[in-house]
Amino acid sequence: MTNQRIYNYKDVDMLLASKTIYQSMRDHIAELSPVRTTWTAEYADERINHVDNTIELYLGLDKRRELRQATMQVTSIQAPARRDVSFLKTQLEVDFPDQAPELLNTMGFNKNLRKVQNGDQEALIELLYAIKGAMTEELKNTITAKGTSAELIDRITGYADQLKQANLNQETLKESGKELSQEATQAFNDIYTEVIGICKIASAFYQFEPLKKEQFTFSRVVQNMNVKSN
Repeated sequence: MTNQRIYNYKDVDMLLASKTIYQSMRDHIAELSPVRTTWTAEYADERINHVDNTIELYLGLDKRRELRQATMQVTSIQAPARRDVSFLKTQLEVDFPDQAPELLNTMGFNKNLRKVQNGDQEALIELLYAIKGAMTEELKNTITAKGTSAELIDRITGYADQLKQANLNQETLKESGKELSQEATQAFNDIYTEVIGICKIASAFYQFEPLKKEQFTFSRVVQNMNVKSN
């Protein structure tokens, strides 16, 4: 499957010009069908509908909306998670001055905190899971006995799965977006290839009828369409 257009027009211009040519075929089907047996009124109608459906599927939808929403979800989790782990670190350092270095190392702060502060999403996930793994019930009770909120600890341990799932959704949508782009390009190329074939045959048939031939000259159809839209 290719991701390269085989035409030099805007996608919307190519598709609308293709639809116009199919409509011209439909208008002249009585003349064209005897010389090309597969060209029937039903065929022309089906191809017109196909172009309409292709436009709706690939150009009529906001294909990146879901990806933007997934990215917003990741961002909405990251900000409070970074704030909360930083607040937990400060309280551990104040409440356990002697044990804090070992606690912070066990919880993954030494390895990940700098990357987290620089916005590294994967490092934040790793840090959250390290905190979650180290946070036994006994350790939680010890920490909260000094005044750290149990709700803060619960939020931090809860962020781990939330952010991992949100990150997974985001990456999946990025990949599906690439696949969709390739799928769209292939669909556009297929339409263009078929219409250009129709244009060659119909132009040859109407070679001595300039006005009708022009209706099957792709570049002229695009030109006329853009003139009318200006």
